[in-house]
Parts: sequence; C-alpha cells; structure tokens
Amino acid sequence: MPLQNRVTPFGEIVAIPERGLFTGNRGVLHDEHKQLGRRRWVLKAWLICLLEFKGRHREVMTPRRWTELFFFDEAVAIAAGHRPCYQCRYADFRRWQAAWSEAKGLSMPPRAPEMDVCLHAERIDPKTRLQQRWTAALDDLPPGTFIEVDGVPHLVQADGLRRWSWRGYDAPITRSASDVTVLTPPSSVAVLRAGYKPVLHASASL
Repeated sequence: MPLQNRVTPFGEIVAIPERGLFTGNRGVLHDEHKQLGRRRWVLKAWLICLLEFKGRHREVMTPRRWTELFFFDEAVAIAAGHRPCYQCRYADFRRWQAAWSEAKGLSMPPRAPEMDVCLHAERIDPKTRLQQRWTAALDDLPPGTFIEVDGVPHLVQADGLRRWSWRGYDAPITRSASDVTVLTPPSSVAVLRAGYKPVLHASASL
C-alpha cells in the first residue's frame, strides 16, 4: 500500500503509487505506524527539496522525523504553498528570494522565516484550515501558476492551459480572458511573475 504523502495542487495529501520530481516537508505529521494524524502541517516553513542530496539516505516516515512529502513537479509544490529549500536547493532558493524582493519592491532580500509567515497567511483559510483560493484575471497570471477549472487543477502556460493529473499534463487548451480561481498563493504568483521559473514535468512541454 502506498503511503499517504503525495501532495496535489490543492494542497491535499493523498496515497498513490506515483512519487514525483521533488520531496519536501511541513514538519512531523506521521506516527510510529507511518500513518498521518489530523494535522497537515506543524511548521510554517513548507519546503521543496531534492529527491537526492549528497548521497544521504532516509527511511521514509522514520518515527519522530519529518514527514517526507512528494510533489509531481515544482509548480504543483508551489501551488500547494511550498517554496525552495535553503539547504539542498540553495541556488533555487536565492533565485526565489531575488524574485520575491523584486515582486515586493524590497531593498533587502527577505529572510526565509519572513517569506514563510507571509505564505502561511495566504495558503491556509483560517476558518476551514484548508487551501485558501483567490480570484484573478487569467491574462494577468504568469506561466507556472495553477488555477481551478471545473474542479480540476490546470497549469497556466504561454501556449494555453494544461489539465493536470498524476499521469501528466494534457495538451494545452485555449486561454480565455475571464476571471479564474487561483490555487497558487498570491505572493508565489508574484514571484513567478518576477521571473522565477519552476521545474516542470516533461509532459508540460509535449
């Protein structure tokens, strides 16, 4: 049986066989039986990490260690509210940090905890404790953003919208100028608009 540690663009944590291109964490969410409890985060630092780093090996869901989550690609992880890890993805973190500074008009690069506090306020609805979504004009959204169309996540790209599933992205469909429901947090969308390019699954270019 697959473990419940795969993350969707809706921020949900599900149990499926597919693993994805990245791992990451939100703190310790599992018990000694590798089962999730009711919590879906412990820390405000929601990270996107490399699957392999300096030859380190871990048993997934080791008791009392952080819960390894897996993401289809980086755009999915960003939509779920995560950002690049400072340690294993240092160069990408610095690119994210620089784009954040430009997007927010900051004179100094923000520290990771500052960005995490901002993202946490945007990604979680305080009443439902579920993903917080917002509305924007589709034409204003940069590539790499996730939106909801008829209950299904779609990736925004320059050539159109691509329906997402764990099998991969579908062929692009025509974009429209209507308002849409956005899954990616507003600050993350601003970072994408400022030039941060997420790593996408190969199917996004087919």
